[in-house]
Amino acid sequence: MALETSAEQPVPVRTVLQLVAGWIGRLGRVWVEGQIAECNRRGGTVYLTVRDPIAAVSVQVVATRPVYDASAPVEGARVVVWAKPDFNASRGSFMLTALEIRAVGVGELLARLERLRRELAAEGIFSNERKRLLPFLPRVIGLICGRESAAQRDVQENAGRRWPAVRFRVEQAAVQGPYAVPEITDALHRLDADPDVDVIVIARGGGSIEDLLPFSDESLIRAVAACRTPVVSAIGHEQDTPLLDFVADVRASTPTDAAKRVVPDVAEQFALIGQLRDRARRCVTGWLDREIAWLSSTRSRPALADPVREIERQSEQVAGLLERTRVSLDASLRRGTDDLAHVRARLLALSPASTLRRGYAVVQHADDGVVRSAAEVRPGEDLTVRFATDQLAVTVRDR
Repeated sequence: MALETSAEQPVPVRTVLQLVAGWIGRLGRVWVEGQIAECNRRGGTVYLTVRDPIAAVSVQVVATRPVYDASAPVEGARVVVWAKPDFNASRGSFMLTALEIRAVGVGELLARLERLRRELAAEGIFSNERKRLLPFLPRVIGLICGRESAAQRDVQENAGRRWPAVRFRVEQAAVQGPYAVPEITDALHRLDADPDVDVIVIARGGGSIEDLLPFSDESLIRAVAACRTPVVSAIGHEQDTPLLDFVADVRASTPTDAAKRVVPDVAEQFALIGQLRDRARRCVTGWLDREIAWLSSTRSRPALADPVREIERQSEQVAGLLERTRVSLDASLRRGTDDLAHVRARLLALSPASTLRRGYAVVQHADDGVVRSAAEVRPGEDLTVRFATDQLAVTVRDR
């Protein structure tokens, strides 16, 4: 039941703590899973700090020596604890009293990782569509690795041999144990926020499944998936496949392989440039040869080999056409003249004047009408007799 308190009727601290202890005591025994972050032995009692591998919270676990020695887990190990929640009212502290401690075996770890992998894959975190291409030549490479680790030396030395001008921003962090995930995540956020960093490499050497567990942590996987900067996973050896390999944009089999993937080989690039230059030279030379051959072929044609001869030929052709035109025109004119003479002769032959010159005459009335018979003429009528060159006026006396 809730306490009825007021400013006038408060309850002492001991009462509140006793009630809290009573409420917690009613929780009963529970199985708790976590990772041992710290282990201290004091006489016959062992004090463990068990940390949640995802959230940054931990709880104090108290176990007797026989309970602890039954499994003897070490710091960093995953365990499940059969415990009774307790609240120490005198000190105001919460703890779990362990009744049984079991170390999580490799088989169970692998089964859990497989379940987590399927869940994250179903969300699309591992899909190839969200993966980004690495820059050809990054300005600065962000490197997350252990402190003074061999992985750091492998990445930096191999990258320096391939591209001597390469620059690194190194973030050293714990790569195993209870503090690995938060430190790696913090380093990842710092590098992702740096605008000069073009690619991030997370590198670690080989190790057991338990040593590589931080790189399969769900919170780290989601942090990598949320990065704006491309991430390269270089964890362990070829056979090691933490979940980080699935979410990273590029998976390198080893730290040395990561160095080969993030920077180009300057010798290979010089060789490639030489090959491209040779190809370009061959293309240009071939094009020039073809154009020169075409130009030579064009210049060898008669029109360009002897331009004056072509002009003379064309001039002769023009003169021939002009002569043909003149001859054709003269012939047409002669034919026209002959035709005109024939028509004129026919006209003259058919003309009345020609008949009159042969001795004939035309008799006309006063109204110029032609007299065609004597019956048309009246006595005393004036007539005109027309000859070839002149005419004569006559009067009819009798028919």
